Amino acid sequence: MPIEPNLPPTPVRVWDLPTRLFHWLLVICIVGSVASAKVGGNAMEWHLRFGLMVFTLLAFRLLWGFVGGRWSRFASFIHAPATLLRHLRGQSRRDEWLEVGHSPSGALSVFAMLAILGLQVASGLVSDDEISTTGPLIRFVSGATSSLATSWHKSWGQWLIYTLVLLHIAAILFYLLKRGNNLTGAMVRGDKALSDDTPASRDTLVTRLLALVLLLACAGVAGWVWSLRT
Repeated sequence: MPIEPNLPPTPVRVWDLPTRLFHWLLVICIVGSVASAKVGGNAMEWHLRFGLMVFTLLAFRLLWGFVGGRWSRFASFIHAPATLLRHLRGQSRRDEWLEVGHSPSGALSVFAMLAILGLQVASGLVSDDEISTTGPLIRFVSGATSSLATSWHKSWGQWLIYTLVLLHIAAILFYLLKRGNNLTGAMVRGDKALSDDTPASRDTLVTRLLALVLLLACAGVAGWVWSLRT
C-alpha cells in the first residue's frame, strides 16, 4: 500500500518466522521432489520422502492459516470479488491494507499453489509407477483410482506446478523491477518498510513454540502415513 508523506516508513513485522520457514522449506522440498523424480531409480525413495515433507508443510500451513501471525492468516487475504476488482483498478482504500501481506491477486496465486500441491501430494500417496515405487496409501484405493491418480501425478499435476512456480517468479520480478517492491527480501527478513500505523504480525517466542508443536504434530501424521507402506 502507498506510504503517506506524513507517516514515514518504518520496519513492520509482516511475515512471522514460522511462515518464512514454511515458505523456504517448501521451496527446497519442491526442488528436491522434482529432481529426485527426474533422476528416478533409487532416488524415488527420496521422492517419496520429499512428498511427505510437502504433506507435513501443507498440513502445518493449513493450521497456521488460522492461528498464525495477522498477515499469515487466511482471514487477512480472503477477499470478496468486488475487493479484487477495486484492487486491480487501483481503487483500494488505505484502511484495507491490501498490499501489506498477500494482495488480492497474490492471494489467488497462494490458494492455487496450495490446492495444486495438495492434490499432487494426495495423488502421489496412491500412485504406482509399475516399476518399484508405490504410494503408502495405495492399498486403500482401487486399481482404476490409482491409475487415474498416477496419470494426474505424472502429467497435469506436475505441469500445473511448473506453471504456477513460473508465474510466481514472474510476479516477484514484476514487483521488484516495476514497483521497487522486494517481496523476496521481505520473506527473508520478515519486515517491510511501511507506515508506522500498519498492524504488525505477532511473532513472539510463544507463537514460535506453538508453530513448533503444530509442525511436530503434522510430522507425526506424515510419519504414520509413511509407516503404512507395504
